[in-house]
Amino acid sequence: MAVLKKYNLAGKEVGQVAIEDELLKGAANTQMIKDYIVAIHHNARQWSANTKTRAEVCHSGKKPHPQKGTGNARQGYLGAPQYKGGGRVHAPRPKFEQNVRINRKEKRAAIRHLLIEKLTANQVHVLEYQPLKEPKTKSVASFLKSLKIDRQKVLFLGEGFISGKEADKAPKSKFENFMKSLRNIAKNEFAMMPNISGLDVISATHIVVMDTAVDQLKVLLGGQR
Repeated sequence: MAVLKKYNLAGKEVGQVAIEDELLKGAANTQMIKDYIVAIHHNARQWSANTKTRAEVCHSGKKPHPQKGTGNARQGYLGAPQYKGGGRVHAPRPKFEQNVRINRKEKRAAIRHLLIEKLTANQVHVLEYQPLKEPKTKSVASFLKSLKIDRQKVLFLGEGFISGKEADKAPKSKFENFMKSLRNIAKNEFAMMPNISGLDVISATHIVVMDTAVDQLKVLLGGQR
């Protein structure tokens, strides 16, 4: 059983949250984890680079200069690659669909495995969240400093609706002032629990879960999403 310490925004420990052993038994193949992370990076590429060949550039078909008598090499078209404004050779072109499909079960297994690693390494904390009346970076900064994680990359996770029409009603406004307070602090990010990816988890040194999102954390650890 993993026991997570629960803190208030002042950095004082106010309780504990237990994670059952059965939720910590998930394991994924290391190659699966690698393939998943590589696929995320691969799919983030736009693949939108496009250049024109000599057949596509807009140029007159007039011959640059006479074939003979000038002492220059023979030239036939101003749109040739050797001329300024001419076509490009071996330059980027639109490719076929480059998206890498990520299996849903593999994705869940990878995220679960990475979360379990953070839990067993005592890198997950719980914050007793009270909505802020106004953005206040100093409060969040002092909280991070009290946990001695102010110089590390921290991922904050709040609860959100998973799917359907309720997804549009995710309680972003509930965390709006908190997110505004957080954005002035380097190396910190905020995300909704149902929307996290394995890259978010593996990139963060520590994870801070809002107490209202603990149930959704357990759902993720249970292999459901």
